[in-house]
Amino acid sequence: MHDIRAVRENPEAFDAALARRGLAPVSASILAIDEARRARIQAAEEAQAARNAASKEVGAAKAKGNDAEFERLRTLVAQKKDEIARLEEEAKAEDAKLRDILMGLPNLPLDDIPDGADEAGNVEIHRWGTPRDFAFAPKEHFDLAGVQPGMDFETAAKLSGARFVVLKGAVARIHRALAQFMLDTHVTENGLTEVNAPVLVREEMMFGTGQLPKFGEDSYQTREGWWLIPTSEVTLTNTVAGEILDAADLPRRMTAHSLCFRSEAGSAGKDTRGMLRQHQFEKVEMVSIVQPDQGRAELDRMTACAQGILERLGLPYRTVVLCTGDMGFGARRTHDIEVWLPGQNTYREISSVSLCGDFQARRMNARFRPASGGKPEYVHTLNGSGVAVGRCLIAVLENGQQEDGSVTLPDALAPWLGGKTTLTPEGVLA
Repeated sequence: MHDIRAVRENPEAFDAALARRGLAPVSASILAIDEARRARIQAAEEAQAARNAASKEVGAAKAKGNDAEFERLRTLVAQKKDEIARLEEEAKAEDAKLRDILMGLPNLPLDDIPDGADEAGNVEIHRWGTPRDFAFAPKEHFDLAGVQPGMDFETAAKLSGARFVVLKGAVARIHRALAQFMLDTHVTENGLTEVNAPVLVREEMMFGTGQLPKFGEDSYQTREGWWLIPTSEVTLTNTVAGEILDAADLPRRMTAHSLCFRSEAGSAGKDTRGMLRQHQFEKVEMVSIVQPDQGRAELDRMTACAQGILERLGLPYRTVVLCTGDMGFGARRTHDIEVWLPGQNTYREISSVSLCGDFQARRMNARFRPASGGKPEYVHTLNGSGVAVGRCLIAVLENGQQEDGSVTLPDALAPWLGGKTTLTPEGVLA
């Protein structure tokens, strides 16, 4: 959420930043509501002062036997009470309108973000690895002989419908090994604290990280009112909601492996084959809570953590900074890491690492006490995939595929696979 004081102080800059995201100017309407709200608050305070003064004079008029003045003052006190209630209710309504507008506006991009309308405007900032030169036409993951026994879309469709998969046998074990490898690497080498948190959250938690109110159709809600998390960014970030942290406790770095649920609204016709785009999937998430001056460096550190996972697995990738038209709702700067998928002959997103500044912290009311003293300040938050487990499975299978349908697995996974390094054409680990 945005700071109304920043809009008041520089409305032109606020509108200019939103214009970079393709939005029309809104500062005038915001400030009009803000002015109406403040005017009613001031009027209520003045009415309260008048009521207090009249209340003091009522007793004096009674003592003097001035019945006319006594009745006038008593009537005035009653009138001011009603006026105060009306003004406070009107101020509350204006405040709700203001909050709704501010909650629905995306974060402001940093000055160094490239301008662009869509993904065509993204700028590559790093590349690692060289895509393998196959002596045969590489296949997509679901067409590999060794994968097909362990990747069952027909049973998943019977159980749940489209965009689900049942993993079995060796493929399920490789998927699990990838998640364990990621978690252990982030904990032992990258210094993150492992967290196991619920996948059902209260509605205010979704507001806190920005999934609501604007993107409710992208997620699932239960009949009891809980929401299924689209990412454990929701749970990890909200662990500090409503808190005032000590500066010494920052940065706070967390990671979690969780199920994630997305409705994939608006994705009809996209990636309908295979398990690239699913309603239910698994992801290893990273979240950092930092002081304001630590945010930019932390973004680069988290990006390196995600890149390191792919490098350890020998998967070629490229990293791009998203342009203004492709950035997510809550981000000020985002680095997308795209892994090479030979079956599609292209790079596809496998991680998105974002700096949100104080945008989420204001929604959550998450602050810290500066070491130098003074008033509590809002923390800055960051989140990123470290990485998407299902998409990493796809990349491992496609990049390691052999002509006979077997898959050579990354050596880095061997400790989590009992030393096995091959998925045979029959779908067995060897």
